Amino acid sequence: MVRATGKSEAVYERLKGDIESLRLRPGAKLSEVQLGEELGASRTPVREAIRRLAAEGLIDFVPGEVARVAPISLGGVRALFEFRMLLEPRAAASVATAGAVDERVRVPFLELLERLEEFDESFRALAPAAQARSYQEFYEVTEGFDQAVIATCRNPYLARTIRDLRSQTVRLRHLSHSGPRRMLTSLEEHRAMLKAILQADAQAAEAACRHHLAQTLQALIESLTGQDFMIAADVQLDVIS
Repeated sequence: MVRATGKSEAVYERLKGDIESLRLRPGAKLSEVQLGEELGASRTPVREAIRRLAAEGLIDFVPGEVARVAPISLGGVRALFEFRMLLEPRAAASVATAGAVDERVRVPFLELLERLEEFDESFRALAPAAQARSYQEFYEVTEGFDQAVIATCRNPYLARTIRDLRSQTVRLRHLSHSGPRRMLTSLEEHRAMLKAILQADAQAAEAACRHHLAQTLQALIESLTGQDFMIAADVQLDVIS
């Protein structure tokens, strides 16, 4: 039950979390009445939340029609990553350059590297079943990295654009880390990015970020081709390599 105080924000956060975690599947219909009953909210805050999430690209909504969770398609994923590859490697390089002249920039990345190393050691010691339950901790480290880049990037327009894409990228995270092998590979990729930033090596940071995005895209393609919720006309496997 959503509390009366801050109800609109609470409904928004709940729906956003359910969409990003795939608890609400792509293409799922969203009934304002049903959502209101489930969340203990009137139709007004539910409608406001749907409109906000539609503006973020997480919901397909046309006034007077049924709202749906935005589909995930290979074409859409490819377009998103082409855009990310223009932005995020440049931001990583910017942060590495800034860290060379201001050691405060490096502080959050040093802390993240320490957390990553601790997680790596503990994760490898777990049984496979326990590994599957520990993904959330890794997600928190990678989200911390992304947020640190946004916070320390010296180009505010670049940082804002990357931040505005976060809802889309977070939703795909659960698909890109489809098993322990990919997660460990992603861990190594984040280690390389962190070390490059800490060494103030802009070229290495940019290259490591671009490599990570390319590997993530490939993992997503492999994951999406095995899913049954892609509802879009632009799914063409032969155009993505």
